[in-house]
Amino acid sequence: MAISLSVVLLLAIVLVVLIRGGSIKPGPAIVAVLFGFFLASTGMADDIQRFLNSIAETLNEIQF
Repeated sequence: MAISLSVVLLLAIVLVVLIRGGSIKPGPAIVAVLFGFFLASTGMADDIQRFLNSIAETLNEIQF
């Protein structure tokens, strides 16, 4: 839960920066948000979540 909340917050910040910077207009941003919202309710959501969790675990195991 903590990882998914952090990812949502990070993506929200990136989206705001892109809109304010003029890289993406509000219309396509809304479409992207709605796409993500509806994608989360499909059968692919579990696979995407497992993939993101495996990436987070891999990054967490990196020693500097």
